[in-house]
Amino acid sequence: MTASLVQQYQPLLSTASFAARAHRHQIRKDRETPYIAHPFRVCLITRHIFGIDDPRTLMAALLHDTIEDTTTDRDDIVEAFGPEVAGWVADLSKDTRLADAKRELEYMTTLAAADPAVKICKLADMFDNLMDSLNLPLPLRRKTVKRSKEYLGCLEKDLPTKAAKPMTQVRQLLAEVEATLQDATSSSKTE
Repeated sequence: MTASLVQQYQPLLSTASFAARAHRHQIRKDRETPYIAHPFRVCLITRHIFGIDDPRTLMAALLHDTIEDTTTDRDDIVEAFGPEVAGWVADLSKDTRLADAKRELEYMTTLAAADPAVKICKLADMFDNLMDSLNLPLPLRRKTVKRSKEYLGCLEKDLPTKAAKPMTQVRQLLAEVEATLQDATSSSKTE
């Protein structure tokens, strides 16, 4: 028997509302965009640019920053969306209690061994952050490019076939954003 429309779509739509409530008081680095636009864009990138239509992966995309950036914890996500999605969101979350270098090392180790859904969500997150960096000052854009290169290095390990297209797209976007940095550097030298 086919699932009803409620059974089919309610979990993903509930996830969007949950993420919106969790991020309701946050603003992006541009200081004007509501933060929730980022998880929504990550979900859209996962679905429409990367072509991934698995509802659980899309749910993880929507929730990817809730543990790291809000008062939401893994137990909240387990209760609302189950242990699988909660595990993926936990893998997408940095431990903000750690010093930056240790936090990044642990995060990249987790990403390297992560489930394919986690790798795809991280690639979508990177895609959105790279796109967003085009509207930020050059130092922040440089930082985004540097981190993106580091994350790509760890995500390549045991890259699942379904993540090959997203990896190619992120690499292409990274090259385009890097070119804007080179253009900006060339322009400042000629002035």
